[in-house]
Parts: sequence; C-alpha cells; structure tokens
Amino acid sequence: MANVVSELVRPVPIPRMFRARQYFPSAHIEKEAIPAYLRSQLAKKEFASQLKPGMKIAITVGSRQIANTVTIVRTMVDFLREKGCRPFIVAAMGSHGGATEEGQRAVLANFGVTEETLGCPVKCHMEVVKIGVNDAGRDVFIGKDAAEADGIIVNCRVKPHTGFRGPYESGIMKMMTIGLGKQAGAQVCHEDGFANMARNIPLFGRAIIKNAPILFAVAVIENACDETSRIAVVNHCDIETVEPKLLEEAKRSMGRIYVPECDVLVVDEIGKNISGSGFDPNVTGNFPTKYAKGGLKSQRRAILDLSEGSHHSGCGMGMAHATTKRFMSKVDLALTYPNLITSNVLENARIPMIMENDREAIQVCIKTCVGVDRNRIRMIRIVNTLKLEHILLSEAYYDELRAHPVENLEIESEPREMEFDEAGNLKDLKQIY
Repeated sequence: MANVVSELVRPVPIPRMFRARQYFPSAHIEKEAIPAYLRSQLAKKEFASQLKPGMKIAITVGSRQIANTVTIVRTMVDFLREKGCRPFIVAAMGSHGGATEEGQRAVLANFGVTEETLGCPVKCHMEVVKIGVNDAGRDVFIGKDAAEADGIIVNCRVKPHTGFRGPYESGIMKMMTIGLGKQAGAQVCHEDGFANMARNIPLFGRAIIKNAPILFAVAVIENACDETSRIAVVNHCDIETVEPKLLEEAKRSMGRIYVPECDVLVVDEIGKNISGSGFDPNVTGNFPTKYAKGGLKSQRRAILDLSEGSHHSGCGMGMAHATTKRFMSKVDLALTYPNLITSNVLENARIPMIMENDREAIQVCIKTCVGVDRNRIRMIRIVNTLKLEHILLSEAYYDELRAHPVENLEIESEPREMEFDEAGNLKDLKQIY
C-alpha cells in the first residue's frame, strides 16, 4: 500500500522556494537586563509590602515555551528569599503533561525549570481542593499545593487564545482558572464549551482572587521574534481591570505572516510548548473551534515534526492534512488525549494523512489542492509559529512581490529547489535562516 501511495504523489512537482524576511517591532528587554528590570517592579511598596518573613509562596509555571522563563522565575525566587520568604514552584498547566505529576514535572524540566536550576522546591501534585463557588454557583478548584501556600504569584504570558475571543484570553485569569485548577479545575471550566469560555474564565478567575491567597501577577508580553518585550507586575486587586489592556498590547506585538493566502502551508514543527494548539492558529488560521478567527488562509497544511518540548503531545495534529511517520513516531496518545478530553476539543487530536517522509507530506498537500495551478503552487514554509522573522515562499510569489512589494516583507534570496536527503526528508528541517 505504501508503494501505491508513494507512486500517486511521486510525479507532483514541488516548487522552488525563496527566503523572505518579515520585519516586526523589535523592542525587547535583553536577557541580562531582566533581573534588574523585574526587581525594580517587585521592590515597589504595593508588592514588597505583601511579602512577610516565613511566608510560603507559590510561583506558577505553565506548559508554554516562554522566552527567558528560568531567568524570570529565578529572579522572583531570589527576591522572595531576600525578603525572608520560602518560595516554591507549582506546576500550573491544567491537564497538560498527560495530567500526571510525572508528566508535568517533565514538561517543566524541558524548559529548565527544576529544583537544581531554581534552588527551590518544584511541586507538581495533581490533587485539588475546593476553595469556594463563583457567582454562577459553580465549584472552584485549585491545586492543593497552591491553596496551602501563604501567597501565590501568578507567573504567566499574556497573548491571544487559540480557541475563543474575549477580554481575558491566555493570561492571568486563565492561568488561575485552568492552570492552577489542574485537570479537575480545568474540566469544570471547560464543561460549557468554548462558546462560553469568554464568560467562564473571568467568573472563575474572580472567585480565585477572592478565595485564594493571590498576591500579584508577573505577566510577560513577547514580541514577534519570541523575545521578552514587557514584564508587567499586577496587584491582585488590579488584575481584572489591567489584563484586558495587556491583551490588546500582546495582540499588537505578536507575529504574523504578511502574505494573506496560500495553497499549501508547510510547518516544520508543532508542539504544546509552542502553542496550546500545537501551531498557533492566530498565525496560521487553523482554529480548532468556531469561536475565533484570523490568520493565514490556506487550502492544505503539512506538519513535518514534533518539537522536543511538546513532551510527546500531538495536540494540534488534527488541524493538519498531512504529516510524516517521523512525527507520528514521537506522539504518545496517552499524553495527548487527556488535554483534549478535558478541553472538549477533540478536533485537535484527529489523525492527518501519515506519509513516508517530508517530501511526500508536502506532495500530497499539493496534489489534493483544488482550483490551483500546480505548476505555480503558492506555498509558504515556516519553522514554527514562534519563529516568523524568516520564512520561505514559493516561486509563484517572487515576481508578484517584486512588482508589488508587501510592507514589512523583504526578499532575501533567489528561488531554489528544496533539498531532500535519500530518505526523502528535508536537509534543512527547522533551519530556515
């Protein structure tokens, strides 16, 4: 059967590609400057006055690949210790990592978040406790480790969500509701589906602020080049009013593909560390729900590899049309399904066509496009949705962009053939420069 499939796609021509550079706002905080930058905010009276000697303080760390995570968290740990507090890390990632203590600890370790690197305990227990009810009468849960702390600092990133729209998307409120809620708390919030997520996130978030020892949040905003552009420290009493403003800033800062449409999108790697949906639909347009929209328009999407930081979760593969045997060999369904079951978005776990190699995954997407000129296929290739400064575009775009330049996009090379090894895999996988 494999030979039949290979023969069906073998004649399909793959277009020559040229490299283009996309320009985004580049303002950011250098890694070396982050400790002083963050300390200057933590030292403000409104935050420092809440820190008393002997307090056990939980710092949340989630499952996303956030730039400079270890530096940011280590700065908080050191600052708290200097105040006489006893800081510890608590895994705040809902059902990710297979919804197990071992899985969540492994996710954190992939980011360098360990007891050795941070010099404090890292707690990943899945047990939750009920801390109250929200204004709709629903039970509210958070992890027992955090609930038993004297204070909680909500460390997170603020950005647009991949499945819904509202004033609170991925950020402080969601980290408290879904992240701190562990699998059980996340399940309660997700029970009404994504149609009601914009309402439920603040409902549960307000209840957690009211009933849990939330001190303040350390909210990171990143620029389009996966760099730290801002770190905002927000007091517990200001989270509800400040977070929507941070979200709007994050929307303006995030990366995008300046070419609006293509026939085929090729993504070198996806992963839960990159996006909750594996590859961010705010960039690629592959939304798993009908409650959000935007991004690139494409007929077909090929995903070639799974990131190491995804911890074997194939979440997001359901939004692709084709992938590779290499990708599927890295997926552990036992680590993929709990998050999908908890979120009720099973579409993200559908299995795409599994092809022998990179070449065939790309070819089957080209072959099954309709209403296109296959000799002038419009194809875009990216490494992942966090690395968008350099992309590859097919030759069909070349003369068009020379005649009608797109703002903030520059041609960097002449079109050339894509290079595959003897096994049919890209020689420069994840190496677009």
